[in-house]
Amino acid sequence: MDIMVCGEGLVDLVPRGRGRLADLTPALGGGPFNVAVAAGRLGAHVGFHSRLSTDAYGCALVDRLAEEGVDTSLVQRGPEPTTLAVCNIGDDGSATYSFYTEGTADRFVEPVLADVPWACFGTVSLALEPGASRYAALLKDLAAQGTMVALDPNIRPFFATESHREFLLSLLPHVTLLKLSEEEVDFLGAEALEQVPVVVTTRGGEGLSVRTASVSVTVPPVAVEVADTIGAGDTVMASLLSLLAERKLGASELTALNAEEWREILHFAATAAAITVSRTGAQPPSRAEVEERL
Repeated sequence: MDIMVCGEGLVDLVPRGRGRLADLTPALGGGPFNVAVAAGRLGAHVGFHSRLSTDAYGCALVDRLAEEGVDTSLVQRGPEPTTLAVCNIGDDGSATYSFYTEGTADRFVEPVLADVPWACFGTVSLALEPGASRYAALLKDLAAQGTMVALDPNIRPFFATESHREFLLSLLPHVTLLKLSEEEVDFLGAEALEQVPVVVTTRGGEGLSVRTASVSVTVPPVAVEVADTIGAGDTVMASLLSLLAERKLGASELTALNAEEWREILHFAATAAAITVSRTGAQPPSRAEVEERL
């Protein structure tokens, strides 16, 4: 396993069509789950570390991971229900969510310290206790043993609080790669991000950018007709991790990448995300689909 993705798997209830009372269709999701699936489709050796329900939704999540070639040996199971996220699609294809999280399985994970080059954290699993504190401790332990840590806060309105900001800031000294939207940069504060070696920012219609100690690069988006934006950021994170893990870079080699190397990596990620947003729901592309578009 080159990448261990830590966090929730949940079910998105996605509207079929527009309107407040449109019929809802279950779709497997959750930021970390989407990252694991996307990385698997891109050919990475990826595993998923979480606690998933033994209910029908939880079984479907485990089955999908296995179908996508994701290592499920670190997936724990429990009788608690699966987290639900009711999705609303705006006129521009953007997605917002209402979460149903009380007593759900992913909150009760028992973290396992694995020997992996990369570990990825983020989204709801870092906002709900007791899982959030457990994942935070695991993140720090992994960083201490030399694992490179990727973090995507993926901040939702219900946990966009000052206490969660302080919690995330406490993690940044242990993070190697941070992926943020422009709104999340504002939420955390640009100065706080300077302690992270690699910061990738998604800029919507302006593309993707990366900042390291020696490089600042921006690439434009890949033009497509947008169906919705579900899974776009997760596809970007999976693309970054897949390419970096494939190159077997250590932390010092990662920060030594030059502008052209980052431009190539970001263009790959932008292309993969463009394919995802051209489809309804979180349906990331295969490696072959991305390479065909490059």
